[in-house]
Amino acid sequence: MPVYSVNKKARFDYEILETLEAGFVLTGQEVKSIRNGGVKLTGGFITFHNDIPFLTNVNIPKYKYSGILPEYEPERSRKLLLNKKEIAYLRGKSQVAGLTIVPLSIYTKGRHIKIEIGIAKGKKKYDKRKVLKKRELDREVRRSMKDH
Repeated sequence: MPVYSVNKKARFDYEILETLEAGFVLTGQEVKSIRNGGVKLTGGFITFHNDIPFLTNVNIPKYKYSGILPEYEPERSRKLLLNKKEIAYLRGKSQVAGLTIVPLSIYTKGRHIKIEIGIAKGKKKYDKRKVLKKRELDREVRRSMKDH
């Protein structure tokens, strides 16, 4: 199960409350581009249009060996493939104040490309500072243990 892209920024900026797995609609050359590792999840989010979830603001560049694609848009909205219960659940969570739905990673499962999405709550600035401080302390402890 190779992972093609991970949204590290989402885990830093948001507290992930819950994760779901979804498929999404891609063209053939987008699949090839993802398999070459060309996808960027930073800044992506999930929106709803007529109760259909869409992956928005995720950059999948044009496949470098494809021919001329005059109307290709790398940041177009892509439809997520979920069952009705999951869509209703996500729709309800997206309307709760303070919660957002963000993409966390893109990977393969069998021969299909899947996306892991997370229901997230934004972190405050002091929470981010606390994480950085803890990381720095852990690093110093490891260094001191290594020296002895």
